[in-house]
Amino acid sequence: MEEEGTAGAGEMSLLPEGCIANVISFTTPCDACRLSSVSRLFKSAAESDAVWERFLPPEYPTLISNSTSPSSPSSSSSFGFSSKKDLYLSLCDNPILIDDGKKSFSLDKRSGKKCYMISARDLMIVWGDTPTYWKWSSISQARFSEVAELICVCWFEIRARISTSSLSPRTLYTAYFVYKPTAGAYGFEYQPVEVSVGLVGSESQIRTVYLHAERGRRQRHQFPRRTGLFHRSRSWGWQAAMPKENDGYYPKERGDEWLEIELGDYFNEGDEEGDLEMSVLEVTGGDWKGGIIVQGIELRPKQVK
Repeated sequence: MEEEGTAGAGEMSLLPEGCIANVISFTTPCDACRLSSVSRLFKSAAESDAVWERFLPPEYPTLISNSTSPSSPSSSSSFGFSSKKDLYLSLCDNPILIDDGKKSFSLDKRSGKKCYMISARDLMIVWGDTPTYWKWSSISQARFSEVAELICVCWFEIRARISTSSLSPRTLYTAYFVYKPTAGAYGFEYQPVEVSVGLVGSESQIRTVYLHAERGRRQRHQFPRRTGLFHRSRSWGWQAAMPKENDGYYPKERGDEWLEIELGDYFNEGDEEGDLEMSVLEVTGGDWKGGIIVQGIELRPKQVK
């Protein structure tokens, strides 16, 4: 077996570099990086523009040229990078703003699949233009020029839509609500919110999550206070059955100082035209709530553990 393997490697080295590069281009970015360690010939082939051009989405020149990001790649033919691999890695690590700054676009580093974040300004926020309930401002930690800060509402409803044709085909996506609490956040400690993901006009996945991580977890260890004939948890609405702590129903900290909560999954076949809708709702409890800053809703390929 050892002799056969050595002979096979020798035969592969006789192939033209362009042929090896063409084969590698049908793998994944992660595979290409692994194959570059096989030999000098494979390294040269795996890092060639012919390979990384295939890993970039076909529409990337238009997206980059029309980007409004100050730090987006140059609109010249080389886009300001010495190689297509460098351009690919830049689009993975540095999302660019598109659609007049209302969305951001990036690539998943492992797969090259397209990722989007829909900004707060591009979301459908009930009462979002009423200063009594919502305030719009700019903060340095945000990806976009504006974020939405919840002042006080009892009807909390946020929706987002994106065309499925914008997504990578044959890809399982996960949607995330990206936000952060202010120092005076209130009303979400015990009140769950309903989130959903699905095509417009079709049945959506619906699940219940908690936007307040620590207080939501502590509720599992508290007993509801009895009021009359019913059980209520303080003044925060009807007591709900709490999910387990590590089942994805609580927000997680991101590396950019924001929190995110999973809204649900959607598999994009690539041959179905329509709009994907994502929603975050709390419209039944009747309690007032406020003090969270909304950056947007993000779609990324689901990471399989």
